[in-house]
Amino acid sequence: METKQLTQLEKKVIASLQGDIPVIERPYLKLAKEIGITEGQFLKIMNNLNDRGLIRRFGATLKHQNSGFNANAMVAWIVDEQKAIETGKIMASFNEVSHCYRRNPVPGWDYNLYTMVHAADEKECYTIVKKISIAVNIDKYAILFSKKELKKTSMKYFE
Repeated sequence: METKQLTQLEKKVIASLQGDIPVIERPYLKLAKEIGITEGQFLKIMNNLNDRGLIRRFGATLKHQNSGFNANAMVAWIVDEQKAIETGKIMASFNEVSHCYRRNPVPGWDYNLYTMVHAADEKECYTIVKKISIAVNIDKYAILFSKKELKKTSMKYFE
């Protein structure tokens, strides 16, 4: 990855991409105008940052409550460490799983693989978790349902 300092303009582009991107036909045109450059300049800078490895991914967050997903469960699994990657790939293949992580267990908490499952209601979450459990032949897990969202923001690198 290149270590060259970012220009002030590059920082402005990054800052504009950190927030909500307008859901319009040409969102980059609007963002470009807000920082005083053309859409072409904005896109060229974005592509250059990507080519340099400074922007590695671009994601969107769906407000799941507005899409009919009212139940969210973090499922902690105890998985044989030798099979963790293979098992995680199978778990991640389920459409209802948005996140799948391998973490180090700690004393008193032996869980090492985590999935985030989304469904219409808690009953459906249990059904999905059971399907995942059968698919990977693992029955040691804990289901932790989200009760209230306290914070959900993206990282801000530049203001």
